[in-house]
Amino acid sequence: MRHNKKFNHLGRTASHRASMLANMASSLIMHKRITTTLAKAKALKKYVEPLITRSKNDTTTSRRVVFRYLQDKYAVKELFGTIAAKVADRPGGYTRVIKLGLRQGDAAEIAFIELVDFDENMAKAPKAEKKTRRSRRSTKKTVKAAPAEEKAETAEEKAPEAEAPKAE
Repeated sequence: MRHNKKFNHLGRTASHRASMLANMASSLIMHKRITTTLAKAKALKKYVEPLITRSKNDTTTSRRVVFRYLQDKYAVKELFGTIAAKVADRPGGYTRVIKLGLRQGDAAEIAFIELVDFDENMAKAPKAEKKTRRSRRSTKKTVKAAPAEEKAETAEEKAPEAEAPKAE
């Protein structure tokens, strides 16, 4: 019986699952977003969020603990440098899983998992500008007035040029 065995084993042995999650966590840390199956994304979320929490406290012990999980010194450096600085004030929820649909070949549910603070599309969302209400008449008047003003300016500019040769 499977009493108290609540996490998803993903159809792999313990060593294979640990290696796969470590590789996926390193990829997520380095690339900030990866695409995988929904089950793997949910398992990765449980795997990587405690590591990100651990990275907020930059000590030798926490670096060693995280390295024990990731086995990639470049990922550890990125985690304790760039990522820890961005998530310093966030109390949790460092990752987001978004479903993408079904894979063509085997109809597996596909999702991408990303670090929340590194989503460029959400960060660059344009602010809603207040639009002033204008009628068509006011627009037409301004359009017609503009060429008349330009003609007046060009006439004034030509006049001083014409006077200049006469004065000399």
